[in-house]
Amino acid sequence: MLTLGIRSATLPFAGPSPALPQPPRVQLDTAYRVPTGPTITVRAGGDFQAALDVAQPGETVSLEAGASFRGNFTLPRKAGSGWIVVRSAALDRDLPSPGTRISPEFARVMPKLVTPNSVQVLQAAPGARGYRFIGIEFTTSPSVSTMRQIVAFGGAQARAEDTPSELILDRCYVHGHPTSNVFRGVLLNSASSAVIDSYVGEIHVAGHDSQAILGFNGPGPFKIENNFLEAAGENIMFGGGDPRIAGLVPSDIEIRGNHLFKPLRWRQGAPDFVGTRWTVKNLLELKNAQRVLIEGNLLENVWAESQGGAAVVLTPRNGGKAPWSVVQDVMFRNNVVLRAEGGFGGQSVDDHHPSQPMRRIAIINNLWLSIERSFFTMAVPTVPLEDFVVDHNTAIPTRQFAYDLDPGVAPALVRFQFTNNITGRGAYGVKFPNTDAAVARWTPAADVRRNAMIWQDHSPTSTGAPGRIEKGLGPGRYTVLSAVATGLRPDGTLEPTSPLKGASTGGKDVGVDFEMLGAWAQVATPASQRLR
Repeated sequence: MLTLGIRSATLPFAGPSPALPQPPRVQLDTAYRVPTGPTITVRAGGDFQAALDVAQPGETVSLEAGASFRGNFTLPRKAGSGWIVVRSAALDRDLPSPGTRISPEFARVMPKLVTPNSVQVLQAAPGARGYRFIGIEFTTSPSVSTMRQIVAFGGAQARAEDTPSELILDRCYVHGHPTSNVFRGVLLNSASSAVIDSYVGEIHVAGHDSQAILGFNGPGPFKIENNFLEAAGENIMFGGGDPRIAGLVPSDIEIRGNHLFKPLRWRQGAPDFVGTRWTVKNLLELKNAQRVLIEGNLLENVWAESQGGAAVVLTPRNGGKAPWSVVQDVMFRNNVVLRAEGGFGGQSVDDHHPSQPMRRIAIINNLWLSIERSFFTMAVPTVPLEDFVVDHNTAIPTRQFAYDLDPGVAPALVRFQFTNNITGRGAYGVKFPNTDAAVARWTPAADVRRNAMIWQDHSPTSTGAPGRIEKGLGPGRYTVLSAVATGLRPDGTLEPTSPLKGASTGGKDVGVDFEMLGAWAQVATPASQRLR
């Protein structure tokens, strides 16, 4: 029983447990193994395309450190198996070691592939496979005003056998320029591809979407790990364009340990605003994807601009030719989200064209700090969302709603679990049907227990107003207290004397399990330090 001294009780739960998301079925092995074949050396002024054309699996193409190679380059399809490695000729000690993220300060030792026009600097030929890039800079000439994508791993292929595969960017620097329109940094319309330990920046467009990484016409699996990703529209997005390959859903996706970031200089009204209103939307969006693990990332800065400013958006979308589009089996856990208008938002099904219903979504053990509006909003227009778990999150302050359910069909949420969360109460608490009978109708067998909603006065001298248990939710589903009464610190941690400690359904603290989150210290620790 959760007892905080202000109207609380335990709500018994005897309904069926929601199904958790299926994990990725394939996890890519991106460990670097030194090639044993000969090395083709390309010095400044040399012909990089010619080197690509003659290179064979097992060989290395070494580009002179710091040299620029201008052109539009294509990865040829090769016979045989094994990898062709394209890398900087810099000594290993002059580059970050494998597993360490690169940054622009290494540009001095990185060969530069530069497109002089609006065509991508690097593309993969149909069926090309087995290329790994290490320590390479990809960019455009500053005179290029508009660029569709800088690196294209795949494109509009209509046959599965033409899909490029086994492609890796490893410790690479992909970027536009401060005033140019660049629609995307890396296009992942491929199979068995990865972007690891890399830096993608200055991706932005005025009037259109832009993405640091986008995939919509490749089956996966994909690994996006330990990157800095900067983009105005969506920093990472899967879906958003109809696949040309019938039935294709990007699948088996790992998104781990990345920093997804929008600089405040892109925000109108900020002291260092750059003067161009880039189209700003969200940090991560899934429109057609399945078996996605999103873990240990730092998602930082998003505001209401061209959309409402949610950090994460999950919404099946069919552009008109892909009724199989779906968002399902998504696990979002152990992440830190900083400074967002909203936490996450979603919709159970496309409301413009036929799609498959969203199902099996889990939002577990995440820290959401400086969330301005609501923890989440979920629209359910015509088809219910099945198996939706929100557990052990801390989301503060949320000044409007704790969360907002917008149901257009009953039942709206089937096997909904909202347990052990700390959220800001906001002005309205929970926007939800307002009687217990309606709750039973709209969310049958919901498990809503051991949650605390917090008034936003962090003053040490304030006792805070306890408010009321939200109408229609019944006693024990929520307890409403001031931050002082709960011992909640501004960084989301709890005072040792907090009544929320050890009070969750499993005997741990209500809110984030910081011990588990601490396994991802590279994102969690800087986040809490930055907030203070």
